[in-house]
Amino acid sequence: MKLSIVVPVYNEAESIPHLLDELTQTLNKLPHEYEILAINDGSTDDSWRVLNAYAKKDKRVKLIHCLINGGQTSAIRAGIDHATGDVIVPIDADLENDPADIPRLLAELDKGYDVVSGWRRDRWKGNYLKRKLPSTTANWLISKLTNTNLHDHGCTLKVYRSEVLKDTQLYGEMHRFISAYAALRGGKVGELAITHRPRKFGTSNYGISRTFRVLLDLLLIRFLHRYMNRPIHFFGMAGFISFGLAGISGVVALYLRFFVGISLIDTPLPVLTTLLIIVGVQLVGMGILAEMIMRVYYETQHKAPYVVRETVNFER
Repeated sequence: MKLSIVVPVYNEAESIPHLLDELTQTLNKLPHEYEILAINDGSTDDSWRVLNAYAKKDKRVKLIHCLINGGQTSAIRAGIDHATGDVIVPIDADLENDPADIPRLLAELDKGYDVVSGWRRDRWKGNYLKRKLPSTTANWLISKLTNTNLHDHGCTLKVYRSEVLKDTQLYGEMHRFISAYAALRGGKVGELAITHRPRKFGTSNYGISRTFRVLLDLLLIRFLHRYMNRPIHFFGMAGFISFGLAGISGVVALYLRFFVGISLIDTPLPVLTTLLIIVGVQLVGMGILAEMIMRVYYETQHKAPYVVRETVNFER
């Protein structure tokens, strides 16, 4: 088995040597071939020079220098695209993830899982209201919407069988949903408590603004899972709901006109009815267009709307 360790790097020049030393010490004790893919995500500090110096000493350290800062998801996707291992292991470059946990995660993976996610159990100990409560709430929401029960969806340190990442297109902040995406496609997902260490160097690149981007990406994941192959069901249902509300609004307007004596021009209900009918027509039309786009997507790229885990007795 070959391991591909994926390390997204952004302005972590001080942390990189310590992390790579710890990684090589841990990985050299394992009976597996490995590669370390460090993705320099447009760093503006000395990360470029530090990474190049380390790569010259160890050919198993492979570097990808990106021209611009595309974000953590973009960097992880670059690592996955260039990985050649049977198991892919993303890990943060800021030393908060402990490389010593990798063997434990691999042992858990051998129990039949496709993904094993790290759980930073004590991450926000002593900071309940400002950090732990929002984090717990967000993880609960993600678990409910994706039917993937994890305590810590945001932990970068996870182990994936490479086949569950095939055809996985990552954008926005979607790297934190790879476990959920794998589960939605039938993968078996496990979780293991790992060590969380405080940052030693630099400052965190995370802010509250990421919360809203994460929520939007979560809604996208939910939509793609349920309606990717049948968008007309989503837009059509929304359209019929709009038609139903238009019918109710119209009936109420007529009732007020003939039984209460309120003129149609004295109430906004006729305008609301017309607006709801227009919205319903537009939604149904969007559904039809989405169906056409979906069919073009699958047929022109020769993609199938199913995922095969294994075949038996088929000749290759």
